[in-house]
Amino acid sequence: MSNAKLSVLAETLQASEIVRLGAVIKEKIKQGAKIYNYTIGDFNSAVFPIPVALEQEIINAYKEGFTTYPAAEGNLDLRESVAAFMLSRAGLEYNPNGEVLIAAGGRPLIYALYRAVVDKGDKVIYPAPSWNNNHYVHFTEGEHIMLEAEKENNFMLTAAQIAPYIKGATLLSLCSPLNPTGTTFGKEELAAICDLVIAENKTRGPGEKKLYLMYDQIYWTLTFGDTVHHNPVTLNPSMKEFTIFIDGISKAFAATGVRVGWALGPNSVLAKMRAINSHIGAWAPMAEQKAVARFLLKNDELDSWFTGFKSEINIRLQNIFNGFQQMKSDGFVVDAISPEAAIYLTIQIDYVGKTTSSGKILTNQADVTSYVLDEAKLAIVPFYCFGSGTNSTWYRLSVGTCKKEEIDEMISTLRSALSNLC
Repeated sequence: MSNAKLSVLAETLQASEIVRLGAVIKEKIKQGAKIYNYTIGDFNSAVFPIPVALEQEIINAYKEGFTTYPAAEGNLDLRESVAAFMLSRAGLEYNPNGEVLIAAGGRPLIYALYRAVVDKGDKVIYPAPSWNNNHYVHFTEGEHIMLEAEKENNFMLTAAQIAPYIKGATLLSLCSPLNPTGTTFGKEELAAICDLVIAENKTRGPGEKKLYLMYDQIYWTLTFGDTVHHNPVTLNPSMKEFTIFIDGISKAFAATGVRVGWALGPNSVLAKMRAINSHIGAWAPMAEQKAVARFLLKNDELDSWFTGFKSEINIRLQNIFNGFQQMKSDGFVVDAISPEAAIYLTIQIDYVGKTTSSGKILTNQADVTSYVLDEAKLAIVPFYCFGSGTNSTWYRLSVGTCKKEEIDEMISTLRSALSNLC
């Protein structure tokens, strides 16, 4: 086997912890084990198929021959549909000519934004837990300013936590609703964070790089109960100059494999992101762009979809939340945070130091995770996969592949496995 030296980036890049965990789960399933696999932030298309109207538009677009390169910034009809969709449903007004950028999902847009604004050594502020910010900072050789969010704030960062680090920072990366927690920013806290960004940028001269806010709101359409999604630009219009939204269809329409995402933001930034993406070739496919452009204008179909889709997700989240709360009342050392949005439930399983029936001591949280997988057949993602400390007792549970009829069985199996610890 070759021991050839590769780039420093390649040699130091860490593989996705979630992908690594997924490989273990797949092997267990391959060997015949029944696993309640609630790890991946994706959907079982047999449980959550994409909207019928969207599927038909994709088929039509291919039949119509839309199989060539799209425009680098995304086709105009899609940019116009995105602008109309965001204005009518989120109250965000962006010009499709320069302030809307299309790509193959949210990831290329996040990568392009990091590349567009972050230089080696630049400070990037982001929360733990959060999805993949640590890796994007590594890509750009930025300075990690990773701030641990607290359970008391539903694992959302506060302005008070950010304030000591904001001087000289280049990028503030936030997500709401948050992956992995399924929780959201409150209006007052997000407004206070916006005030920090505005105040900091006022201290910077014409030749200095500004502090930009990446606001990943890919789950914003999936809020439940009284939860309201807030965004920086609506709360403070002055933030429009400094905010880049990351959004798309992947979560809103259970369409993770269709690969159509968009960014909204100032033309000065999006033009550079477009140039970066054009070299990578991270375009959304032509046919899918045509299909989504048409689908986003079908307001009756959209309303019907969101009503049914959100109801099905919320039923799963609430039933599992209630199951954990009952376990907590019964004396199990578990907890869960009331679900607000997205497809995630934040749960706690705190059994470090306990002993299994075979005499093995669970000496750390990784042991607890393995025990829950082996004995309760429950696959969930520990928060240390999202940047939190390795001693965190909290987990992300995703319901995108969850069948309603298996929830009681899963809770019962978990109860049994935890009861066997002493």
